[in-house]
Amino acid sequence: MRIIETKVYTIEEHPNRELCYIWIRDNWHDLNSHSVDEVIDSLKALQEEIGGDLDYAISSVPDRGEFIRFTDYDREALCRLSADDCPLTGVCWDYDVIKGLRYEDPTQVLSTLHQDTEYCYSDEGLYELCEANQYEFTEEGNMF
Repeated sequence: MRIIETKVYTIEEHPNRELCYIWIRDNWHDLNSHSVDEVIDSLKALQEEIGGDLDYAISSVPDRGEFIRFTDYDREALCRLSADDCPLTGVCWDYDVIKGLRYEDPTQVLSTLHQDTEYCYSDEGLYELCEANQYEFTEEGNMF
C-alpha cells in the first residue's frame, strides 16, 4: 500500500488560476447547457400561450444552423403577455422570447444566450463558478 499526498487549492488560493481555467475549458463543454434548456422551456411555454407551430434548433454557442420559427400563432395573445413579468416559466428567458417575437425576430434570444455562454467560460465566470462550488485543484490546475 502507498499513501500519496497531494496539495490542493481553492481557486482563490491557487498559484496559477489560468491553469485551472484551461483545465475547465478543455474538460467541461456543457457549462451553460442549463440555459439552453431554459430557453427551450420558455419557447415551448410561449407556444402554449399563443398557439401555432414552433420549430427550432439552438445551441449555447453560435451555429449557422440555428433558428427559431413560430408560425400561425395568435398575435393578440402575444400582445397580452407582459414580458417584464416573465409569465411563461418565471425565468429571464421569457422576456427575451416574448420581446423577440413581438419584434418579429425570435432569434434575438440567441444573442443573449451566446453572450451568457461566453461569460460562463470567461475567467470571471469560471472564478465565480469555482468559488461558489468550492472546487479544488491540484497545483497543475487539474480538478481534484
